Amino acid sequence: KEWLSKGHGEYREIPSERDFFQEVKESKNVVCHFYRDTTFRCQIVDKHLTVLAKKHIETKFLKLNAEKSPFLCERLRIKVIPTLALVKDGKTQDYVVGFTDLGNTDDFTTETLEWRLGCAGVINYR
Repeated sequence: KEWLSKGHGEYREIPSERDFFQEVKESKNVVCHFYRDTTFRCQIVDKHLTVLAKKHIETKFLKLNAEKSPFLCERLRIKVIPTLALVKDGKTQDYVVGFTDLGNTDDFTTETLEWRLGCAGVINYR
C-alpha cells in the first residue's frame, strides 16, 4: 500500500527535473527512462517498462523528457537516448544505455530488460 501511494505499480511521466529529485527521494528503487518523442526506440522501452512497473511494485518506474531536462542530462552524463537511470537510495547506481546490454536488437524481450534491472539490484529478480 505504501509503495502504491508513492506512485509505484505504474509507469508514468514526470513533468520536470525538479519532480525527479522529489520522486527519487521518496522511494528506495527507481528506474527513470530519459526519452525523446522523436526516438522510435523510446517507444520500445515504454512498452517493456509498462509491463515491468505492474509486475515489480517494489520499484518506481518513471519517464522524463530529455529535451526538457538539460541540467539533469548534463549532471548524469546522459548522451544516448534511450537511457535508463537506475537509482537506489537516492543515488544513480547504474545505467542502461541504448540497447547494448539488451542484445543490441530492437526486439529484445521484456524478460531481458527485467534480467538487466535485476543485475543492477533495482528490482527483486529471481
